Amino acid sequence: VYIRKHPLEIPPPSEKDWLKDDEEDFFLQDPDRKRDALPQPFRMINKLVMLVFENAMEIIERREMLREAQKLKVQPTKCFPTAEFQVTGRANCLAVSGKYIFVGLSVGLSAFKVSDCKEVCAWDAVKMEICAIRALDLGNECHVLLAVDEMGLVWLFCFHKESFVLIKILNEVEDISRRSTCVEVVLSPGGDYAGVLLQGNTKAWLEIYRLPKDSWLKEMEKSPGAAAGLACRERRSSWTSVGDIFLLQESPVSANKADAKLSLPVLLLKVKPPKPITGSSFKSPLDALKKVDDDSMLGLGYNHLIKDSQWEQQEAIFCSTYRDYLEAEGERESKEEIPRHATFHFLLPSWILQVGPEMKVQPGVPAGISVHWDGSHNFCLYLLNRPLKEKVDSDPKPDVVWPCAAPIACSAVSSCSRYLALACEDATITIWDKHLGYPLSVTAILEERLIRSIYFL
Repeated sequence: VYIRKHPLEIPPPSEKDWLKDDEEDFFLQDPDRKRDALPQPFRMINKLVMLVFENAMEIIERREMLREAQKLKVQPTKCFPTAEFQVTGRANCLAVSGKYIFVGLSVGLSAFKVSDCKEVCAWDAVKMEICAIRALDLGNECHVLLAVDEMGLVWLFCFHKESFVLIKILNEVEDISRRSTCVEVVLSPGGDYAGVLLQGNTKAWLEIYRLPKDSWLKEMEKSPGAAAGLACRERRSSWTSVGDIFLLQESPVSANKADAKLSLPVLLLKVKPPKPITGSSFKSPLDALKKVDDDSMLGLGYNHLIKDSQWEQQEAIFCSTYRDYLEAEGERESKEEIPRHATFHFLLPSWILQVGPEMKVQPGVPAGISVHWDGSHNFCLYLLNRPLKEKVDSDPKPDVVWPCAAPIACSAVSSCSRYLALACEDATITIWDKHLGYPLSVTAILEERLIRSIYFL
């Protein structure tokens, strides 16, 4: 029989029980061995607890650093509404002009005062839904409005002394099959011109109108009674005691006055997209030289004439070379497909848009427009100081053409109308000084990303 001489106790730890990874750390943490090493499994538990504690401290320090960095940033100002007002139907768009806010509704137009948010006038003669509004202050309590409805029709209004006056529907036609829809509308600074980008079934074009704003002001002053417009009704607004909410109630009194007869806008330009490059229509080089002969050419031009057969041969070579790629892309688009969107700006007189001495230039009045179509390399400039004709040229030639190395993706004009920015599809941005007539900077984005929009701040 074996009898234990000593009481039962936990044996002291030995070096055999140490882990190889912890052996070096053990002496560094306690070189004098004042603390007894924990036995297993307590050492493993201690190691896991310390690891969790260190990870927690790292997370806390990281969050504190982010919190301190957030405090150093400029905090945006939070704006809260000071007043609310209700409208009839659904509000789709709005525009601010002078001391009025014009709201496009699902049933027409409404005008509100900026100072007290009270509705002063509404127009809902045809119960149309307004999708876009452009408004501009002409002075003498007169404002010009361009409204686009859900059918793509452009309505030209004049707002005078808190009354709407319908002047004309710019793209209205009798034949429905020839109806065009509006893609974009732009008012020039000062309200002298209006640009409307229209799109039909198979083509698109840009129309520039001259607005007779001076005649409108005179006609409004001569016939103040007719300035009430079409079916313009007044409303009174009642205050509620909670939250400054406006509840609009229709007045039983409606203004049924005669329509104001104002001068109609004049169609000045009708710009179409550039036509695709085709072969020469001349039968011989001599016929071509007769059209362009200005005593500055030598020879007959036999080696410089591109014929239709050459274009056809070049296309056949291209299709045979890249047949596999063309079949993978599917059916090719038609050659006659024309770009359906254009970007245009109204430009003040400058060195890059010089006008002749016989043309009168007014300060602050646009002297031309810049147009570039989607996928086009050319930046076209057209003069607006043109003599009025009975029949507008359907395909006017640009007065100035700037060819670019790559298709133009987007463009922008500064608020002072001095600087012009062009961004091409090769990720190159060029800033032009229009007054001096030379580029200020050319920046190429190394990542070669596609630039979709550009703005001046």
